[in-house]
Amino acid sequence: MVWEHSIYLYTLVIIPLLLLAVRFRVRSMRQRSAHHFEADQKERLQLGYASTRATIKHGVFLFGMTFLIIALAGPKIGTEVREIKQRGVDMLIALDVSASMNAEDVRPSRLEKAKFEINRLIERLDGDRVGLIVFTGEAFLQSPMTLDYSALRLFLDIVSTDQMPSSATDFTSALEVAEQAFNALDSEEQENPSANTAARVLIIISDGEDHQQEYSDELNTLIDAQVSIYTLGIGTTSGTTIPLYEEDTGELVGYKRDRQGKVVTTVLQHEALQQMAAQGGGSYYQIDSGNSGIDAFLARVNELEQGEFSSQEYADFKDQYQWLAGLGFVFFILGWLIPSYTKSKNPPWVD
Repeated sequence: MVWEHSIYLYTLVIIPLLLLAVRFRVRSMRQRSAHHFEADQKERLQLGYASTRATIKHGVFLFGMTFLIIALAGPKIGTEVREIKQRGVDMLIALDVSASMNAEDVRPSRLEKAKFEINRLIERLDGDRVGLIVFTGEAFLQSPMTLDYSALRLFLDIVSTDQMPSSATDFTSALEVAEQAFNALDSEEQENPSANTAARVLIIISDGEDHQQEYSDELNTLIDAQVSIYTLGIGTTSGTTIPLYEEDTGELVGYKRDRQGKVVTTVLQHEALQQMAAQGGGSYYQIDSGNSGIDAFLARVNELEQGEFSSQEYADFKDQYQWLAGLGFVFFILGWLIPSYTKSKNPPWVD
């Protein structure tokens, strides 16, 4: 047995205190009546009074109060089993962490802006499983599919352009890891064949500077697996330089240069992103200094078919307060019905 509001149990101390108070009052009244009245006068004054019934009446009221206090404490006994079904979208976010994402044509930088918008996306989700992929020339599943949005935010916070060995961008690696993640979900669904398949979405957030163009096979594999592909381009078409900061002090020390020593200028290249979205049955959106891109995407996500992707049995203690409360009220009614006086047909002073 467990108690929902166990603090109310402390009020049970009132019951013995009331018993003592009643006994003290009865004794006090007897002493006063014996002092002020003769025995025959006292008998006339108490004509019809049934002390035994009065004692029972008080006891019944105290029992009723006891049961009501216990009911207020919220006792839970046994277990109640019910089924919980989760419905939502299976969503993978592939975030570009190449060096060009440090460009500051979108403030504070392309990467930080992308992380900010992903957090806004997480805040709008309800019952959707979300995973995070980070990629450059290689890709890594930063966070597997989860309903724990707090954990996902922790994984997102530590994302930086320094965590991957390659600074170039290759969409092929991101698509391959996404395929593996969705295949893992297929294994789970085989174990629970009664569950409906949730809509699957891959979101690619990048500035579009892909240095390896051969990703058609991986893209078609995801399309065949009924994965909708949305792309979000971040940056500006006018382009900007890529700043380099001192790791310890955060001071600007220069700008990224190519092998010939020229300062690199990075621009948003949306052609590849638009092509992937068009082939994948999704849409392309652009994120710049405003929020229009991510907001438009969020509106689209709400329109997706939401399937059931998990169900489980949930056991909890079952509330039993209603029985005790009902019993308490029954005792109160009985106490009210029990009379303390009886009718005397022939008073002793009447001839």
